[in-house]
Amino acid sequence: MASVAGDSPPVKARGLVKRYKDLLAVDHIDLNVNAGEVYGFLGPNGAGKTTTLRMLLGLIMPTAGHIELFGRDPIREGARALDGVAGFVEAPRFYPYLSGRKNLRMMAALDGLGARARVDEVLDTVDLTDAADKRAGAYSHGMGQRLGIAGALLRRPELLVLDEPATGLDPAGIRDMRVLIGRLASEGITVLLSSHQLAEVQEICDRVAIVRSGKVAYEGPLADLRGAAGNGYRLHTSDDRRAAELARTTPGIHALSVGEAELRFDASERDAGALSLALGAAGVAIYRMAPTLASLEDLFFELTEGGGAAAHGMATPDGTAPAGAASGGTAETTERAAGTV
Repeated sequence: MASVAGDSPPVKARGLVKRYKDLLAVDHIDLNVNAGEVYGFLGPNGAGKTTTLRMLLGLIMPTAGHIELFGRDPIREGARALDGVAGFVEAPRFYPYLSGRKNLRMMAALDGLGARARVDEVLDTVDLTDAADKRAGAYSHGMGQRLGIAGALLRRPELLVLDEPATGLDPAGIRDMRVLIGRLASEGITVLLSSHQLAEVQEICDRVAIVRSGKVAYEGPLADLRGAAGNGYRLHTSDDRRAAELARTTPGIHALSVGEAELRFDASERDAGALSLALGAAGVAIYRMAPTLASLEDLFFELTEGGGAAAHGMATPDGTAPAGAASGGTAETTERAAGTV
């Protein structure tokens, strides 16, 4: 794969805004996608994800902001900025009366650059060789999604943009899609993956941006999101009353609560360790001290439906807590008004 990137990142967006009259779909979004990573663009339906992808690919004009794909501006430079970029926004579309193979051959004829010779290769990559000569209209939803990826791979992309590729798939289809994306990433393709399902992407994404009401509520590794929420612990000892007294006087122990059979508290690993030493010195036996990290799913829903990053003491990429709903309407309403879903 010939590199087009140089030293420029695959995606760099600053201050992206999209407004339709009084409807604000995207509200000053920043994105930073590094070469070779799987970047999850997460948020509930209507959060502005599809509108953002359309702006990134030059399909619609941003109201404000700046975009670079490998250092090139798709709004100013047009199709030339999309060299090395492929994928689909919303769902891929094909001629239903043609076979999967013939659909790809038509796409290859438009692309040129030896793409026709790669048709069999990309069919094999997405595990559609056995169904290549069936009508595309007879494909299952998952097969259609994989055919869309095959069409994108004809271009030998360095950046693959996928909008909700697992939507509508059954659990086995989601698993197969996840395996396919992981395999493409292992071959050096940067993947920008939009989704509204955390479970769909948490095992394969290196970093994520979580959007809410057109704003980025969090950007970074999922592990850092969990860590920023703090560590909780459950503690059961030979003398919980005495343990509670020691916990109250140990620095760094917060949110202490005493139940019938255990204590609960928040602390860093270092401070939890200090408490365990204090318990041992006082002759209090520890029967159980177990961490209770917040689940990623809980944190995702809190960011997208609850109090946002501010509820966890986290900052958005611009250093501020995320705002509430976008003024003048939701992104979902806006995207429908713009002819998207």
